[in-house]
Amino acid sequence: MAEIVKRNARAILLDGDELVLIKRTKPGKEPYWVSVGGGVEEEDPTIEDALHREVFEELGGKLDRAELVHLITDDLADGGIGVQHIFAARLASMNLSARTGTEFSKPERGEYEVVRVPFTAEAVRGLKLMPPELSEFISANTEAITSVLDTPIRKV
Repeated sequence: MAEIVKRNARAILLDGDELVLIKRTKPGKEPYWVSVGGGVEEEDPTIEDALHREVFEELGGKLDRAELVHLITDDLADGGIGVQHIFAARLASMNLSARTGTEFSKPERGEYEVVRVPFTAEAVRGLKLMPPELSEFISANTEAITSVLDTPIRKV
């Protein structure tokens, strides 16, 4: 069995009926879009805590609610595997002037533009959203993702 050597926490981040993404523009390359999130660090008590940290770093944001909805597995060059933990989440607040991510101080990494798109399968399919598996998952599950976030949590 391959060992998990890298974990990421990413958000299918909704604000009302819009999806909040980051448009990445790198010199000499086609723009592409990514979900908010990033690597889980040793200091993060849980993967969900890593998501909250990343949302604050990248957006100066706070989440209302986050639900794990999907996993994406990547085979890494060193023989290990990476797991991307995909959460459906609602944005409670955002203050871009409070962003703290180190990537914003490195112009050689390109631009990180926060964008909003309608949360529809058609809108998501029209973007070069990376990784492609995430785009496919969102496009196939927009109604379910919205329902997960809008249904009150009941104890079973």
